[in-house]
Amino acid sequence: MLSEFDLIQDYFVTPPSSDPRIQLGIGDDCALLKPDAGMQLAISSDMLVSGRHFFPDADPYLLGHKCLAVNLSDLAAMGAKPLAFNLALALPEANRGWLAPFSAGMLDLAKEYKCTLIGGDTTKGPLTISITVFGEIPPGQALRRDSAKAGDDIWISGELGDARLALAHYWNELKLSDQDFAIAAKRMHQPTPRIALGLALRGIAHAALDISDGLIGDLGHILKRSGVGASLHADLLPAGAALRNFAHHQLRTQSQDHSNNKQREFTLAGGDDYELCFTAPSELRTQVLAASISSNTPVTRVGTIDSESGMRLFDAAGQPLALALTSFDHFSTP
Repeated sequence: MLSEFDLIQDYFVTPPSSDPRIQLGIGDDCALLKPDAGMQLAISSDMLVSGRHFFPDADPYLLGHKCLAVNLSDLAAMGAKPLAFNLALALPEANRGWLAPFSAGMLDLAKEYKCTLIGGDTTKGPLTISITVFGEIPPGQALRRDSAKAGDDIWISGELGDARLALAHYWNELKLSDQDFAIAAKRMHQPTPRIALGLALRGIAHAALDISDGLIGDLGHILKRSGVGASLHADLLPAGAALRNFAHHQLRTQSQDHSNNKQREFTLAGGDDYELCFTAPSELRTQVLAASISSNTPVTRVGTIDSESGMRLFDAAGQPLALALTSFDHFSTP
């Protein structure tokens, strides 16, 4: 029988960090962090619950990757450099066959972003994964949600919609080719936290967040906190490769309106993209594109921040769109 302390020792204790900011890691009542001089701590928590955020039979390696990636994405959205994280884990049973790949997926990503596991808790219960991540950022350089200004450009990193497309395949809402499903499923299960872009946007972007519940709802948080509105060009949104292929196939077999609406639905309200949405002054477009190049992260300009409240959607011809779309909500979404 694998005990709680054997579980921690076998799967989550790593060699002591050489990072001087981590002065004490796993093994005591608290970990001790000492950020670099003059830096602020950026702290975020995310909880993933079996059957709500992931399928009960999810691949444990990919799940380990994703549960840390979504937390690192929060640091990216603030322009914070990863430092360390805590893991609280509830398990129905201490199963070595599950724990080994889960911890490997998580710690492989942690190593890639130099983010050390420094503590947490384990208990028996319904499968629930809760992570608190710590990063650091110079004072005054955080990319907050309340700092968008009228006249700002709205930008999106990467591509949108493929994760929602994969979910639609899982739910039998539609049928994808094996090739498109493989592309979409990778986006759903292995999101890429845009840390390098977030760091490169310090001093350039006004406001930012990561797209977790769908662009139309997440951008709404920036608008509300900043007291502004937006004009968003739905057909400029960068659709993922699998979604583009699916929409092209629909165009051959159904109407153009049907094809456009499905692509708009998944890019605007799909969720699980973990790309960055950020605003920046229009006169800094060259700097934004330089940040894109230096971070090796594509970005697309998709709209404008307005002084008039509300969000207005437009098609490729500049005509208003009336779309009844809502983003994911943990209590109202089935």
